[in-house]
Amino acid sequence: MSRIGRLPVDVPAGVQVEVQGSNVRVKGPKGELQRTFSSLVDIALENKQVVVKRKSESPEERALHGTTRALIANMVQGVSAGFTVTLEVEGVGYRSEMDGKTLVLYVGYSHPVRVEPPAGIAFEVDQKTRQIKVLGYDREAVGQTAAEIRRIRPPEPYHGKGIRYAGEKIRRKAGKAGKGAK
Repeated sequence: MSRIGRLPVDVPAGVQVEVQGSNVRVKGPKGELQRTFSSLVDIALENKQVVVKRKSESPEERALHGTTRALIANMVQGVSAGFTVTLEVEGVGYRSEMDGKTLVLYVGYSHPVRVEPPAGIAFEVDQKTRQIKVLGYDREAVGQTAAEIRRIRPPEPYHGKGIRYAGEKIRRKAGKAGKGAK
């Protein structure tokens, strides 16, 4: 039995979960999410908990069991508490600011890069710590938006300049000076 899949998902107060076959709709204070899952697993709502069960021990169903439970847990957590990914801007002259809801990045290009937030996503910028926070209730959308922002100027290994995830370690290279020490 899957260790993750057999755990029930607790539904907190203020969150409504509707299960209709393989369709799951979760509504909460942050927003509403809907997803259709595979019909190989059974999803049921039992006394304020979502339970995922598989019908047999086939490899396909075993693979979907834990994944389905984790996706439902992310939906419930997203509409109740939300998700945040923090990015750091590192480099001389590199900075970020907000222009209304649009994120504006000055990261070494000849022009500022403007990033429009997708639906359900918001940005916060802290000028002092040079951090960008990507906020939202859909975990996949928050992670994808953060990855697209990081892709604008990924951290380079020689000076460490660029946009990185908070806590991300960048492997540094020595460069020309450390090349041929005899």
